[in-house]
Amino acid sequence: MTDRRVIVKVPASTANLGPGFDTLGMALSLYAWIEMSASKDGRTIIDLYGDGLDGIARDKSNLIYKVAQMVFEKAGISVPELHIAMYSDIPLTRGLGSSASAIVGALVAANALIGSPLDDDRLFQMATELEGHPDNVGASLFGGIVVSAWDGSRAEKVRLEPHSELEVLVAIPAFQLATEKARHALPSQIALADAVFNVGSSSLLVAALASGRLDLIKHAMRDRLHQPYRAALIPGMSEILEQATEHGALGAALSGAGPTLLALVERNSPRKEELERFLIDTLHNEGIEAMTMWLKPCSNGPELTLLRLEDSGSSLLKRIKGEVRA
Repeated sequence: MTDRRVIVKVPASTANLGPGFDTLGMALSLYAWIEMSASKDGRTIIDLYGDGLDGIARDKSNLIYKVAQMVFEKAGISVPELHIAMYSDIPLTRGLGSSASAIVGALVAANALIGSPLDDDRLFQMATELEGHPDNVGASLFGGIVVSAWDGSRAEKVRLEPHSELEVLVAIPAFQLATEKARHALPSQIALADAVFNVGSSSLLVAALASGRLDLIKHAMRDRLHQPYRAALIPGMSEILEQATEHGALGAALSGAGPTLLALVERNSPRKEELERFLIDTLHNEGIEAMTMWLKPCSNGPELTLLRLEDSGSSLLKRIKGEVRA
């Protein structure tokens, strides 16, 4: 079953969407590609392409390799030596689910390589345990908007189809912010009133997204659980979250653990340029350079291409040329 090559295209994701801490995720039209096959050379080879991947391991300590071996172990199959190639347009440690996309891509690729013995639910459970929460991995695995819960042993989810008029503007600051550091900024306890506020906001946001009530997003994306405590790590963030709706956004949030900031926008809004300028200028006034991207919610999870192992005439980069942003 390993006489094949697989290529998996995995979407990026944004998590939390404001109040839905560790429970809400949305797939975005920004991608990573992972190619995997059994190595013909009797040794593991890992090729990495794209900006910002210099620090990623190229040996068997590589995350993709280790996740693939977990799949093989679950299935009772041995494929000890792999040829892995990866290209990613998803910036690392910026709050756009780069680690989740790598985990999901590795799970799906390894599973497909051995004939897909594991179903999507098994892959979701494995991904949640590896990532530590289901929001990003759920969005990258199932596409769309994923509402999820994890009790430490099993994850459950409901997938929502994103509204056709929804568009996403992200401002990606030119610095990295490790999730661990962002989590350390959070208090160990919060006031009951703040907990109740977030339950209400998160519930309203899910209902608004499920029913297409885009007018409610402004009220539903407010948060008191994590964003106020992380604001000190990202100068200009508080101003953006408080004022983005005055410049044409439906709502704004910190994307995952940050530092990327995200605004939801109606696709045909006449104020998109104004909103983009507001985000760039606000960060610039704090001495932060940022890159902006207009993205769409991605309705699809991973896209899988199966090739014969002997079909090795084209590299990963050649096969995905025309799809990458670079």
